[in-house]
Amino acid sequence: MRMKKKAGAAIVAVMAVALAAGTVPAKRPADIGWPSYGLNPAETRYSSLDQITPANVGQLGVAWYADFDARSLRGVEGTPIVVDGVMYASGPWSKVIALDARTGRKLWSYDPDFEGGIARRACCDVVNRGVAYANGKVFVGVLDGRLVALDARTGKPVWTAVTTDPGKSYTITGAPRVIGNKVLIGNGGAEYAVRGYVSAYDVDSGKLAWRFYTVPGDPAKGFENKAIAMAAKTWRGEWWKYGGGGTVWDSMAYDPELDLLYIGVGNGGPWDIKVRSPGGGDNLFLSSIVALKPETGDYVWHFQEVPGDQWDYTATQHMILADLTIDGRLRKVLMQAPKNGYFYVIDRQTGQFISGTPYVPLNWSKGLDPRTGRPDIAPEARYGSEKPFIGLPSPAGGHGWQPMSYSPKTGYVYIPTAEIPYGYIAEDAAKFHYDPRGWNTGQDPARTAMPEDPKIRAQIRGMMGGALIAWDPVARRKMWSVPMPMPWNGGVLSTATGLVFQGNGEGEFAAYDATTGRKLWSAHLDSGIVAPPVTYRVGGVQYVSVAVGWGGILPLNMGEALKKAVPPRVNRIVTFRIGGQAALPKLPPLERAPLDPPPATAPPEQVAEGHRIFHTNCWMCHGDSAVNHGGVPDLRRSAAIADPATFKAFVLEGAAEPLGMPNFSKDLTPGQVEAIRAYVIKRANDLKADPSQP
Repeated sequence: MRMKKKAGAAIVAVMAVALAAGTVPAKRPADIGWPSYGLNPAETRYSSLDQITPANVGQLGVAWYADFDARSLRGVEGTPIVVDGVMYASGPWSKVIALDARTGRKLWSYDPDFEGGIARRACCDVVNRGVAYANGKVFVGVLDGRLVALDARTGKPVWTAVTTDPGKSYTITGAPRVIGNKVLIGNGGAEYAVRGYVSAYDVDSGKLAWRFYTVPGDPAKGFENKAIAMAAKTWRGEWWKYGGGGTVWDSMAYDPELDLLYIGVGNGGPWDIKVRSPGGGDNLFLSSIVALKPETGDYVWHFQEVPGDQWDYTATQHMILADLTIDGRLRKVLMQAPKNGYFYVIDRQTGQFISGTPYVPLNWSKGLDPRTGRPDIAPEARYGSEKPFIGLPSPAGGHGWQPMSYSPKTGYVYIPTAEIPYGYIAEDAAKFHYDPRGWNTGQDPARTAMPEDPKIRAQIRGMMGGALIAWDPVARRKMWSVPMPMPWNGGVLSTATGLVFQGNGEGEFAAYDATTGRKLWSAHLDSGIVAPPVTYRVGGVQYVSVAVGWGGILPLNMGEALKKAVPPRVNRIVTFRIGGQAALPKLPPLERAPLDPPPATAPPEQVAEGHRIFHTNCWMCHGDSAVNHGGVPDLRRSAAIADPATFKAFVLEGAAEPLGMPNFSKDLTPGQVEAIRAYVIKRANDLKADPSQP
């Protein structure tokens, strides 16, 4: 016993000397996770962690990786969260995995197991942007409209709430948020002409606490509250028959001091206002930021960015809360770079407009009223069936869903931007036919597609680009810009040490100097990246993680904008640390399906009919003009087009429905399917004649 005491005393003495000499840490730094979607209620995505710096970022190496178990390689858009040393991440098909945040060891996985045909309702891939955590539970919104609470230790469901009408084309791709004892979730489906809303559920029981609708319903049934009655005065006609749109499919933020929840509201459904609201009107609360009381869902204020939206200019893009000194006065502000191309700064207490400045080229508006922020809409932007409009930005936006980041150290907001022209052409409003199972935009599907002339197509592709920019919201100007190889790239993370992390569509994950934009480090991760990175500290070590997986709206249905895109190769989480020594597995050589189409012998009128039907039913997943770089087959290279029976089995008999290819037997006739096949064969032969095309 005496010997043990003496040995213990000796150890204490040695430790004391070591501490005095600074050779061992006095105390290991506390773990710091990434507890919610935007890191904090203000959604800044700015980390105070300081172990990874501009001086040592070049020493980053892979610490670990973990693959998602997916039905097929699809887009990965999720933000992993890290709580108590465990990472919870969502992937395609709303699947969730729990990982040891230090090693990547899989602890459990959850598969919501819904019908593959639900993919038809998702305008923009079978993606999921993240989960939430509270009271030992992980919450995930499922593509089919469910909100599921999982036991954080086991991954077993605790409760399930059906948040949407299963008979309508709603989806959920956004991340839930938790405020107090409530978990909040919105939905998507405006292109399918549903009615948008946001719902709050009790964290422990899953009981519905409140619901706030963002557009008015049928007046004959009464309005839910005074705010909706007010909104109804800005609509015309019988809008409720088509839903109205206004889905809250992504962004939210919360100010605990003001106790205000901010939601971003989506586009109109249908897009064409002459169909949706004949006679015009502002159509509240489309394309608006709305402030609500999170306990009750009561309306407080709104700011509408695009009155009478008809361009898919949503206000669902990332919102960030900050305190800025503007004109010598400290202001509590909300910042957003929505699809419409203006960077907005508004007072988050009152909804008062402070400033709005173009952050990308735009032509739909001639400017904003300096007092109200109301846009002066260019007359030519109000397109029609005989009056097309080549618009900037496109429906994909000057900035899409990919999160920004705000650094209070530099004062800059870091934004992934895009420049893509788009041809808006309405169909004749008098001939509009509502399809409860399909898109209802009011656009002319045949005329909005890319032109057939390959030279014109090449010119249009040359107009498309993307960049990572640093924006000063006080000076209202761009401070630096890093061009990207394409317009579809990942979300952003900034740190207190002056780093900005972002992945891009070619699969490069990079760190930039937050002040200058100079690239300091990069690694290639084998597949395009659209998700935003996160950083956390566990066991005294800082890690940086990013979800990898190519997909989303542009790869699927605007493939010609992504001529340099890396094809989908993996769906995984990759995590880095200083001195990491792990190696990513070497992928087998990319083998594209052979291009061996049958001769294009169909009569021109059948091909033209196939072009129309394809762009009514198929382009959302298989791409404008049958060009796609996402996780679904390139039909031009598919062996199925050589055989009418095989092609029919896929389209009318559901042969690939478990993988997300819907059964169109209720929508198309065998003759129409054959016309689609004739059109795809024609497009395959176009590519064979000119392999330089995407």
